[in-house]
Amino acid sequence: MAPSEGRLSLGPPLGSSLCGTPADLLLARRRRRMRRRRSQLCRGASPCPVWVLLPTMRQSPSVSAPFSLCWPLRTSDSLCSGSNESTGSKMASSSSSSTSSFSSNNDGQGKPKPKSPFRKRGSLQSTTSPDLCGASGPTPLKPRRSLPGTPVSLTHYPIDLRTSMDEKYKEIAEELFTRSMAESDMRSAPYEFPEDSPIEQLEERRHRLERQISQDIKLEPEILLRAKQDFMKIDSAADLELLSESSWDTVDDGFRERALPLEREYQRVSISGEEKCGVPFVDLVDAAKCVVKALFIREKYIKRSMQSFCKTTAHALQDLGMKPLDLTDYDDIAETPVDADAPVHPPVSKTHPYDMDPKSMPADTGHGCKMISGLVHVYNKKTNMDKSTELDLPYPDLTEYIEDMNVMMALIINGPVKSFCYRRLQYLSSKFQMHILLNEMKELAAQKKVPHRDFYNIRKVDTHIHASSCMNQKHLLRFIKRSMKINPEEIVHIERGRGQTLKQVFESMNLTAFDLSVDTLDMHADRNTFHRFDKFNAKYNPIGESILREIFIKTDNCIEGKYFAHIVKEVMFDLEESKYQNSELRLSIYGRSRDEWEKLAQWALKHRVYSDNVRWLIQVPRLFDVYRTKKQLANFQEMLENIFMPLFEVTINPRSHPELHLFLEHVVGFDSVDDESKPEQHIFNLDSPLPENWTEEGNPPYSYYLYYTYANMTVLNHLRRQRGFRMFVLRPHCGEAGPIHHLVSGFMLSENISHGLLLRKAPVLQYLYYLAQIGIAMSPLSNNSLFLSYHRNPLPEYLSRGLMISLSTDDPLQFHFTKEPLMEEYSIATQVWKLSSCDMCELARNSVLMSGFSHKAKSYWLGPNYSKEGPTSNDIRRTNVPDIRVAYRSETLSEELQLITHAVCTEELDTINEEDSLSMGPLPEQR
Repeated sequence: MAPSEGRLSLGPPLGSSLCGTPADLLLARRRRRMRRRRSQLCRGASPCPVWVLLPTMRQSPSVSAPFSLCWPLRTSDSLCSGSNESTGSKMASSSSSSTSSFSSNNDGQGKPKPKSPFRKRGSLQSTTSPDLCGASGPTPLKPRRSLPGTPVSLTHYPIDLRTSMDEKYKEIAEELFTRSMAESDMRSAPYEFPEDSPIEQLEERRHRLERQISQDIKLEPEILLRAKQDFMKIDSAADLELLSESSWDTVDDGFRERALPLEREYQRVSISGEEKCGVPFVDLVDAAKCVVKALFIREKYIKRSMQSFCKTTAHALQDLGMKPLDLTDYDDIAETPVDADAPVHPPVSKTHPYDMDPKSMPADTGHGCKMISGLVHVYNKKTNMDKSTELDLPYPDLTEYIEDMNVMMALIINGPVKSFCYRRLQYLSSKFQMHILLNEMKELAAQKKVPHRDFYNIRKVDTHIHASSCMNQKHLLRFIKRSMKINPEEIVHIERGRGQTLKQVFESMNLTAFDLSVDTLDMHADRNTFHRFDKFNAKYNPIGESILREIFIKTDNCIEGKYFAHIVKEVMFDLEESKYQNSELRLSIYGRSRDEWEKLAQWALKHRVYSDNVRWLIQVPRLFDVYRTKKQLANFQEMLENIFMPLFEVTINPRSHPELHLFLEHVVGFDSVDDESKPEQHIFNLDSPLPENWTEEGNPPYSYYLYYTYANMTVLNHLRRQRGFRMFVLRPHCGEAGPIHHLVSGFMLSENISHGLLLRKAPVLQYLYYLAQIGIAMSPLSNNSLFLSYHRNPLPEYLSRGLMISLSTDDPLQFHFTKEPLMEEYSIATQVWKLSSCDMCELARNSVLMSGFSHKAKSYWLGPNYSKEGPTSNDIRRTNVPDIRVAYRSETLSEELQLITHAVCTEELDTINEEDSLSMGPLPEQR
């Protein structure tokens, strides 16, 4: 047994204990010998002789057995192990413990156990004199404190395992136990022993913080208390009250009513030295020039089309003293300012937005328009449309676009640039991991301080969702059954000139309402749709019947999209019930006829399909080859005219299409959709046929579609801005599959993109997307069923590096099961990738920033300063994103931009040598 804490006193001197032979003195000597024996056994083999007590007879419970003592000749210095007691009660307890210790050497039957080799070695005889006092007389025992909790062991290692650290281990252990006994309320676990004293560190932090606060009198008392509580780890109410009293004395009353300062104090990671990027300076300069050149190209096209460009990046480029394009900057439309203490929810209009008298709409300007070489030109008069009367609008130049695209293609395959960008991306990932390691607890603490706000009640926008699949399978199934029960005799389809009722349609399929189930609908994507976009498109047909798709999820059908409108309105009602979820639903314009826009607007207004939680995007499927094969279109320009001419006409004269004018006020922009993995047979270059000459049945390439959509949207935006109407942005499906030049076109022309999976294979483009902060709406569940397994999705990698990404659902009808598909998307991503609450709130904030909702709505959702740069743009009371995370993102982006701009600021931006680079010219056999 280990000696107890109280047994620390020494017995009488050895000489006095041997002068007489009373029973108590013999017991005392026995006790001291046993303790010396235990101490020697605990310390390992000793070169000194040891005391051995051997039983000479069988013990009885009632009779105490005498012991034969083996006395080695040794001075008293060798007997100084353990501690002794001199009082009778302590001696009695010690005697009983000794007895139990010896009795353990016998088995339960009283038979002695066989002697071990260790016991034989321990009983070696000593040649020393048996006189304990020795020649020099008795020497008193020196007090030595044994380690509490040391077990009594009779085993011995065959080799010597002692090291030079043994004494240090003992010192550390003794110091640790001393602390644990002296400080019962110590915070750290008793087995943790830091090199520096935690108390000294705490006191040092206290003094440092007090010195810092005493020098800064601009902070309010409440902030002082909160800062002290954070950094000084104050928990007791008494300490907090004491700090409150001292704070009021040191703060000037004149500063109490000032705005609350932002909590930007966090652990920052920085790299020092001349070459911070890890590459030679020459390579840095060359790579920086290429990156800056690419950013200038994007800035030129984005500003020309009046889309939004990252302010931080724009300021960094302005520091170089170069402007790519001299454009007149339009002032933002003045909107009602939002107070900092305004509620989170914007005020609801008392009138329906579709209720507007056509006579109150803006009048006709008298302008004329016509399409030339795939681009709409606007003229002063309809009667005289020639070059002399053309309005001064920025018409994009095809030659310039091809040249810039060639430059971009040369950049992304440049070896040194790829190495530089890859290194920077790896650095950004590592830096974020270090940030999380150092500041995760501070971010969590900042979120906990915000009252009422959490992930569930912050704004989230589904930035990529198709209206035709915005419901889940169960929702659609219930609606179909309800329609069959309520309106079985309603004519819903025309077959060979005869109308068919809903009942007759299902009877032709040998189905009843009772037969229908989720499995019967068979609209959920499964393993058979992986890399099979054709099978995925077939999933849009309930029960595999295209008739049911036309009846229930189309806007243009026999019943004028009645059923589809009701389903969408039910989805809108669910969004309004959730309060904090919004969607940007995509409706299709195919370009087969000019009246598609008018029919779509009439569908929305007639059925009152509107919600404050929903905005529209117009998706244009890239299906010209299908229409051309069916002889529905003569050339590609006809498709462009069907898409854009009605928009120019309603912009010039809103009263000519009042429904379309009202509908366009809630349309955000354009999307380009189709299977990107389809092979492209043509390369877009100067030898490509113009749209009026594209009469072949082959489909134009992706970049061809995107450029002419962008070019017409650019002219339309300038015309609508002059009239004070809402403008549009380009947000295509891009980088889900297919060749890499899709992402190049998206980088040059688009404000945001959807998917962006291929960026993981293009480090240069990924780094450029980061520097330009291009929004990427990612849908991991959709990708998991079509192109990329969930565990391989690059979303967590993009997030750690700082790309502007958001989570979206894409097609809840095919991929989701619950009533709230967006929350399902967040939930699965959080579980699989172990996202923190701060990560989730950051994704939600990004979705609002990327969305097309109005500036006023965003001011309510994110705060009135959301459009500013840095942590001042954040309002944690609304976003639940800590200022620490926003400050880290802003500072990291600024450092990256400063790195590349500093490398080129002393030199002119040289023209990039395009020799031996990829050219977008036609192949020799195609000339």
